[in-house]
Formats: sequence, structure tokens, C-alpha cells
Amino acid sequence: MWTTNLLFSTFTILFHHVTSTTAFTTIHPHSFPTTSTTTKLYSLKPAAIPLMDSGKALARSGEILIDYTSTLNLYGGGLSAAGANIRNCGDAVAQAAASCRFKTGAELVCDELRNGGDSLKEAVDKLKLAVEECMVEERTVYLAPLVESTVNPMESSSIALEAAGASIQQRRPIADVGEELYKCACSLEQLAMAIQQFDVDAKEPKECSTRMMFASTKMKEAGDELRGKKDKPKPKGKSWIKG
Repeated sequence: MWTTNLLFSTFTILFHHVTSTTAFTTIHPHSFPTTSTTTKLYSLKPAAIPLMDSGKALARSGEILIDYTSTLNLYGGGLSAAGANIRNCGDAVAQAAASCRFKTGAELVCDELRNGGDSLKEAVDKLKLAVEECMVEERTVYLAPLVESTVNPMESSSIALEAAGASIQQRRPIADVGEELYKCACSLEQLAMAIQQFDVDAKEPKECSTRMMFASTKMKEAGDELRGKKDKPKPKGKSWIKG
């Protein structure tokens, strides 16, 4: 009888041990599907190089615009402040591009893109101030409507760039991030063309426009990398026959 009770107790202990162990081992934390910003950040890596080029070029265009205000004796006003905002945006975009190279740092990419959008948003207010300043002196009155023409594309680019950062934060499909970057690039292209009209004879507006146009082109490339819309290489020789 004593032997029977001992065997029964031993069996009961082993049974509880096995079932409890099974309960803990079957529910493994990695068995649940998860969506992390790390995965999404890694998929941003193809856009890193063109986005870096875009940021550097955009920052340079802002510096050139500041130099132009010195030529106009408007340094320290709204137009030069807008140039500083453009430069800051370019720096933020370049920093975001640097973070795209790594699997960690999703917050940095998100924050830098949104900071860049905020810089362009501030530039909108500075451009409106610049329009008023140009109206004060007769020698710069001609510039007022030209500066005013930059307000809308500046605002559109700020909205799109901020939305690109927000898309990462919201864990939306990576193609959505690329779409917002592409929209921003298109607005920057319009902005570049508007700045070029400031003075067709002065070198600064042309140089500023050229750098910003390059920034736009590179940002489009970054957007296309994420949207999966890269141009296919054209066939060479008679390879088109196999088409």
C-alpha cells in the first residue's frame, strides 16, 4: 500500500512538471507576428544615398539664397531667414539619410524628416514676411510677386516631408514613405523654378535653383527606390528584338 501511494505521488509530481513546462515552452514570445520599425527602417536603406545627396544639395541652395540677400541688402530679413530654414531642412534630410543605413534608429529618421518639414513650414512664414519687406523700398518692389510665388511650393514641400516622417511613425507601407518623398521633390522642383525668376541676370538665383533642382532629382530617386518604380535599363543593340 505504501509503495502504491509513493508511485502515485511520484507520477503526479512528474505530470505537473511536464504540463507546466509544456505550458511555458509552447508560448514563445517570438511565435507572435510583430511589425517593428526596425524592419521598416532596414527597407529604407536603398534610399539612403540619393537622400543624402538631396539633403546636401538642399542645404547648399539655402546658403546661396542667404548670399543673394546680401547682394540685395536684405540680409537679416525674411528672405535670408527662409534661406536659413532651407539650409536647416537640408541638414535634417541628410541626417535622416545617414540613419537609413542602419537597422536601428527609426526614431531618428522619423524625427529628422519631420524636423525638415517644420523648417520648411517656418520658411513659409518668413517668405510672407519677405514679401512685405520687398514692398517697403522701391528698388525691391519688383521682387515682391516673385517671392510670393515661392510660398505655395514651399508649403507643399513642407507638408509632404512631414508626412514622410509621419508615415514611418505610423508604420505605414514603405511605398507610402516613398510617395511622400516624391511629392516633396516635385514641390521643390517648382520652388527651384520660382527662385530662378528672382533675377535672370544674377548668378545667385540661378545657382540656388540649380542646387535645389538637383536636390529634387535625388529625392525623386529616393522616393522611387521606396515606391519600387525604378527605371528599367534600355535594351542595347538588337536585344530589343527578343522583347
